[in-house]
Amino acid sequence: MSPVAEVLVGLVILVGLIGVVVPILPGTLLVFGAILVWAIMTGGATAWTVFALSTLALVVTGIVKYTWPGKRMKSGGVPNLSVVVGGVVGIIGFFVIPVVGLFLGFIVGTYFAELARLRRYDIAWSSTLHAVKAVGLSMLVELFGALIAAGLWLGAVAFT
Repeated sequence: MSPVAEVLVGLVILVGLIGVVVPILPGTLLVFGAILVWAIMTGGATAWTVFALSTLALVVTGIVKYTWPGKRMKSGGVPNLSVVVGGVVGIIGFFVIPVVGLFLGFIVGTYFAELARLRRYDIAWSSTLHAVKAVGLSMLVELFGALIAAGLWLGAVAFT
């Protein structure tokens, strides 16, 4: 693969990493796709080993991303409906206030869903913080997997 093509793959991986943190883009899919294209174009045992290990990292962290925070929310007493309401209000907020509205909308939507359910401001806020921490944990787990995949790719490019 030419150096220019490798730089383009690296840029797509970088955009994917940003997409994990700012969930506008499908971050993990961009990282996966870029490494797949690189493996196809480069060929050889090293490229396919890097692709396999990257895929494993992304799949394992993808599973953990959905199971670990979900357990934490259940233990904190936050129902799925409140998180769904937060997500919907977050999506609406994204279009009202680009990027920041997604996070603010999630917090506001989750808080009001919890307030309607619990009827107490302090407990609703506590549940909202539980949900925000769980979503943050989910994002960190996904970022960890994407960084492992990116690091594997970068190491292969640098040392081959």
